[in-house]
Amino acid sequence: MRTAATVGALALATLVLAPSAVQASSVAHASLAHASSAHGSSAHGASAPQSGKGDPEPTATATPQPLAQGTIVDTVAYGRHSRQRMDVWYQSDDLKRPGVFLIHGGWWSSGDKKYMTEVSRSYAELGYTVFNINYRLSGDAAWPAQRIDAFDAIATARRHAALWSFDPNNYVVVGFSAGGHLATAVGTYKTGGLPGLKGVVGISPVVSPLTAYIDGADTLDPNKRKLREAAIQLAGGCAPAGKCARIWQSMEVSEHASRGDVPVLSVHSEDEFVPSSHSFQLQDRLRQVGVPVTVLTEPGIEHSSPLYRLPGVAERVQEWIAGRLL
Repeated sequence: MRTAATVGALALATLVLAPSAVQASSVAHASLAHASSAHGSSAHGASAPQSGKGDPEPTATATPQPLAQGTIVDTVAYGRHSRQRMDVWYQSDDLKRPGVFLIHGGWWSSGDKKYMTEVSRSYAELGYTVFNINYRLSGDAAWPAQRIDAFDAIATARRHAALWSFDPNNYVVVGFSAGGHLATAVGTYKTGGLPGLKGVVGISPVVSPLTAYIDGADTLDPNKRKLREAAIQLAGGCAPAGKCARIWQSMEVSEHASRGDVPVLSVHSEDEFVPSSHSFQLQDRLRQVGVPVTVLTEPGIEHSSPLYRLPGVAERVQEWIAGRLL
């Protein structure tokens, strides 16, 4: 005789996704996480971020343990849209490892988690549980769908932390370019901070879409012009005036800065098309409420992943993250 729980589990198992590769885990192990996470957000991603109050207290780890040979990578659904997916790099042991959430860039309108594979691997090799997320693009849904997706991915990871050897109360979020906008938005949106979040890193983060809009108005730089148009599309196709003013205000990370937000590390090239002024705006606002923001600049014009690959940059970011996840 099937119990209600058994019937529910069988129904949820239909949402299992295929493992993405290093070593496949069993479908039975993955089904609960894949399926029940999809029930954690609505079809339109409009559910409120989960508080994670029911998650167990951490029982370990002062420093992440080196990853063993049997690394597992699963692709997990955290919502019903095809973009609401994340790759989870983890070890099937009893440790509670600190977590690193990665958010790709791409003008909010393109890009994919597959471009973060090598970055994911690098953090997994350092001993972290890694969540490499996709999110709905601006062509799929306007703001704040992207921020909602980031929250839902984190909430899913925290609810099922035990499946992935993950400490739900010890993680950082790292975003590249437009993904840096989402990462910093996660860091400032909730008054008092998101449970378990210890820090945010932005690599060429577009902290201020409004600044991007202004900078792209009268310029010969094609990237600045493209970023202006991308910000308009993110806002649903309208400029920052009239009925759209509130949407643009919502997209401004600094507008949500408050006491209790987490420390931020931001990295820019000196002459890239997303200038460090974006991050200095956030630094000014967060300093007023006692939250540290470190802004690093590198010579040159490299942006996002090419900037991260410059000699010494990834190492400095990793050192900062290790200092937050103690």
